[in-house]
Amino acid sequence: MFENMSVNLSATERRTATLATRRTVKKDWQAAWLVRAIECIDLTTLAGDDTPGKVERLCAKARNPLRPDLLKALGLEDYGLTTGAVCVYPMMVATAVKALEGSGVPVASVATGFPAGLTPMKDRLAEIAYAVGEGADEIDIVISRRHVLTGNWAALYEEVRAMREACGDAHMKAILSTGELKTLSNVYKASMVSMMAGSDFVKTSTGMEAVNATLPVSLTMVRSIRDYLRFTGNVCGFKPAGGIRTAKDAISWLILMKEELGDDWVKPDLFRFGASSLLGDIERQIEHNVTGRYSSADRHGMA
Repeated sequence: MFENMSVNLSATERRTATLATRRTVKKDWQAAWLVRAIECIDLTTLAGDDTPGKVERLCAKARNPLRPDLLKALGLEDYGLTTGAVCVYPMMVATAVKALEGSGVPVASVATGFPAGLTPMKDRLAEIAYAVGEGADEIDIVISRRHVLTGNWAALYEEVRAMREACGDAHMKAILSTGELKTLSNVYKASMVSMMAGSDFVKTSTGMEAVNATLPVSLTMVRSIRDYLRFTGNVCGFKPAGGIRTAKDAISWLILMKEELGDDWVKPDLFRFGASSLLGDIERQIEHNVTGRYSSADRHGMA
């Protein structure tokens, strides 16, 4: 299905370069797109100084991502706006589950030796089991990049399949760490194998590589999702992560999803942003839409 697939880098870059120039949304339409972007954010904290208090504050922001006065101005007081999920380390899952109780916001956890994925397989599977046992609804696993770089697709398939089994009822997102896969052809093939092995989402990056989510990489992964749907009839979601910080970035990715995959992929069931600072800029842009003035960024803190 994919071994002879090659991706034309220059053509991919030309396609993505037009996304933000051919398509623009302004005023109320822009605000509506940004509200949708909020619904698709996996609000994330993956830092060594994470504490229960920090996670609780992030969960409070996930429950109430926009200030009440902005919600009222947009006519969304009763809409129940929340982010798509909160993403934390396994040790913080129980704290997040408790803080989000009754909100409907799922808890996602990274696992499997995040971010490098170089711990023994039994430990990686045990980490999944621990996070699921603590109440995680979604698991973001990391693949072994060496399998991609050496073309060992059978080993990659077996690894992801075992992780999928360990996740049980939890949704699984496979992080490809695309900045370390060298070529777009490798990105396409790794996406395809991860989907064949049962991934519910394919995700660009851990956010900790030198190069994280880019539009050319995202287009390649989105095209693999489209091809997989055509070949098998099975649906897979997509999550860009790392380096997506501005409202303008968010709209570019939403346009990509709408043009390449359609309206179902601009909803949180099939599309997420992995982000820690994106929400602050979106809230700032929405305040500009409401008031006509830009506020200081420090008025929109995350945690």
